[in-house]
Amino acid sequence: MKLLNSPTSPYVRKVRAVAIEKGLSSRLELISATPWPDPTSIAIHNPLGKIPVLLCDDGTVLYDSPVICEYLDSLTPDPILIPAAGMARFRILRLQALADGIMDAGVSIILEKRRPPAEQSTAAQARALSVITRAVGVLQGELSVSANAVDLGQLAIAVAVGYLEFRFPELEVLAPRYGLQQWWQRISARPSLQTTIPS
Repeated sequence: MKLLNSPTSPYVRKVRAVAIEKGLSSRLELISATPWPDPTSIAIHNPLGKIPVLLCDDGTVLYDSPVICEYLDSLTPDPILIPAAGMARFRILRLQALADGIMDAGVSIILEKRRPPAEQSTAAQARALSVITRAVGVLQGELSVSANAVDLGQLAIAVAVGYLEFRFPELEVLAPRYGLQQWWQRISARPSLQTTIPS
């Protein structure tokens, strides 16, 4: 399998963390690809011009990160990162959606700041920042501090928090007021997250 990726993409990091948790990282060949400023090399596989893109061994192309994560989870029986059915499944998918929303908002701020100053929208940046603040504010009640349990929801949120720490350290999402320190200390030590820290 080949993964079109960029080392600083949080969506790619989520996929790579899942692959590591599932024991599949040795089967994943990383192919450097960047959607900015020109997604041509990606668009031939994904018309949306976004990464990650997974090129499966049988020629199937999968995108984007939620689909790839679910596919990787289906390849081996242990550990189960996404339950097959019921509310447990939907809770984890909802956590992933929350994490992806945080990352979407963060990426939108980064892209807005890359525009010429006269074209930047402070209103768009403020709106994205309010999304991040609201989402981070609900995380404490959503996250487990179990020593052993890990699932796609926990991994996705960890990647989102890591992305905020990487791109927006001034937000101090690990400050005591958010109550995430104990959870972060446990989950950020996992090899899947240590190995994929963006540089």
